[in-house]
Amino acid sequence: MAKTATTRYEVAEHLRTPEEMAAYLEACFEEANGDAAFIAKALGNIARAKGMAQVARDSGLSRESLYKALSGERSPDFDTILKVVGALGLTLHAEANHR
Repeated sequence: MAKTATTRYEVAEHLRTPEEMAAYLEACFEEANGDAAFIAKALGNIARAKGMAQVARDSGLSRESLYKALSGERSPDFDTILKVVGALGLTLHAEANHR
């Protein structure tokens, strides 16, 4: 039987438009179950798709701090999240939860 070669899936390579980025982040919100680090990792994927250097400039944060904050290994400050979301050209919104 022949061996199957696989490669790592890189989501950032598939986020090309602001609409795709917003849809991806929305899907991550639905899947996160309150896990802030999961959302931070999703924002990191979007930032890599857009270009981390550009996001750093637009957010006023250093690239190093962005990589750490958006690694998914910790939950960044909400202030950082707001800066990154703005730099990505995205908007957070709230919706009533009718559960």
